[in-house]
Amino acid sequence: MSNISGKVIIITGASSGIGFATAKLLAKEGAVLSLAARRKEKLDDLVAEITAEGGKALAFATDVSKRADVEALVNHTLKNFGKIDVLFNNAGVMPVSMLESLLYEEWEQMIDVNIKGVLYGIGAVLPHFIQQKSGHFINVSSVAGHIVAPSSAVYSGTKFAVRAISEGLRQEVKPYNIRTSIISPGVTESELTHTITDEKVKPFIGQLAGMAISAESIARAVSYVISQPEDVDISEMIIRPTAQPM
Repeated sequence: MSNISGKVIIITGASSGIGFATAKLLAKEGAVLSLAARRKEKLDDLVAEITAEGGKALAFATDVSKRADVEALVNHTLKNFGKIDVLFNNAGVMPVSMLESLLYEEWEQMIDVNIKGVLYGIGAVLPHFIQQKSGHFINVSSVAGHIVAPSSAVYSGTKFAVRAISEGLRQEVKPYNIRTSIISPGVTESELTHTITDEKVKPFIGQLAGMAISAESIARAVSYVISQPEDVDISEMIIRPTAQPM
């Protein structure tokens, strides 16, 4: 994994789930990590664990739905590490619900975090990637960004949007030697389901949880994408549990 060692990588949503697992794996592979999430205390614990094992990481309290927070994250990363090689736009929320439940605030939260958060990350990092004529965006979509099921209309809408934004970005940044990748996980162990409030949906989500794969499974995919030679751009990966039918 020599193409990972020494790279400065920003990971949003790093306090749990896929972001947490990816941070631990990339640290072992020699990456320099700028870790972002709203829960600073969990990030501090992760940084302490990484540094105790000889890795290098810093934590920044960041709400990706706030553009100023994301810009501050990027500026702090540049100040402390001097460059950015990879942005892993991983932060996301998934309070799925039936449309008839009219959970407007949850719809808005998904739009703010899953779409605007990705755009704010791209906007904050893109000028630096253009200037250095290199860089790598990795954006998290979902299997729900490829198919729609009852209760996933808004969530799927946000994840379809991530794929559309990522594909547009891919086409635009070719002159600057910038890579773009979409990671679309299937059912994965995480805290995403903890925010679901619609009682009509919880039994179905509970059934899916039994087939979930580990967050480390997705972390390995992210590592693979980053580790490729600079002339190889893994545009998209879908990683499902073997048992997942959809």
